[in-house]
Amino acid sequence: MRHQWEEPERARLQLSLLRWFRTHRRDLPWRASRDPYRIWIAEIMLQQTRIAAVLPYYDRFLRNFPTLRALARARQEKVLRLWSGLGYYTRARNLHRAAKEIVCNHGGKFPHRLRDALALPGIGRYTAAAVLSIAYRLPLAALDGNVARVLARLGAIRGDLRVPRRWQRLAGGAEHLLARQAPGDWNQALMELGETICTPQNPRCKDCPVSRFCLARARRLTREIPAARRKRAAVNVRIACAILADPRGRTILVREPGAHDSVLFSRLWQFPAVEVRREPLTELGNHLRKLWGFGSPPARLEALPTLRHPVTFHKATLLPFMARVAKLPHLAGTRILALNQILELPVSSATRKIAAVAVSGSA
Repeated sequence: MRHQWEEPERARLQLSLLRWFRTHRRDLPWRASRDPYRIWIAEIMLQQTRIAAVLPYYDRFLRNFPTLRALARARQEKVLRLWSGLGYYTRARNLHRAAKEIVCNHGGKFPHRLRDALALPGIGRYTAAAVLSIAYRLPLAALDGNVARVLARLGAIRGDLRVPRRWQRLAGGAEHLLARQAPGDWNQALMELGETICTPQNPRCKDCPVSRFCLARARRLTREIPAARRKRAAVNVRIACAILADPRGRTILVREPGAHDSVLFSRLWQFPAVEVRREPLTELGNHLRKLWGFGSPPARLEALPTLRHPVTFHKATLLPFMARVAKLPHLAGTRILALNQILELPVSSATRKIAAVAVSGSA
């Protein structure tokens, strides 16, 4: 297992990777400047999310919030609406909170010091190091999953990389290898290499600019490193939801608590829904009576097409039911709007799917 590199080998490795990056770097919008705000937005959006999925959200988000102060002034509902569909909505809530703190405590400018960045909501060591190294050229190594895989292969480090002691060794190795004269480019180069060349499956070693330094390749271990992580067992859930529709084509959305809410609906606007065990129709009717005090179900609940919705380690089956009612209940914590206008509110991907079948079912 290799942790340290001798000079001048380390310098050659750094030069090879930086030259490759400056020639082959992808033209991504957050690389157009060193504006810490734009870099920060990108880093948060890219957490557990593919670049292709992020691109349209990134552009739309910055059109609406071109500056950090604009984000801080915005209503949270608008922030969540523009995030709607990207998932992991805690990121958006923390982003909004952090923007307000930066305006209050740092004059509206992303802080320069590591400890100040780490004190912000939703910012961990990786995000802080990435933003500070790229925007301010601070010599901080950014270690994420892609970078860890590259370093593990370079040093032939076996085992589960997320084991704390092994992750700490990788963090030490990342600091040791850091090109301190160009920390932002170096961190991005390692990320780029992990995303495009040194991929989890079938790495393209022949195209790798640092393959001659790679112990895993020399020892024919690239397919064994890193070790496969044990996947969490999938949890199967069934969620029944009610689409109440009045004669004007309007429906009602709620923000109700529940075990399913944080997983599938992310505390955003949603159709009334409940996790069911046996009889979806009966259990959903009981839920509506409890929610709004109906003496009986509001109308006949008609089943719409069943939907599959995998998210994180959950495998959800969505069971939507349409109920045509003469009048929608007007209660606190609800929103009434046209069925085809639901996407104007912040809603999760699960609610988007339900809305799509609801619109078809109401036609």
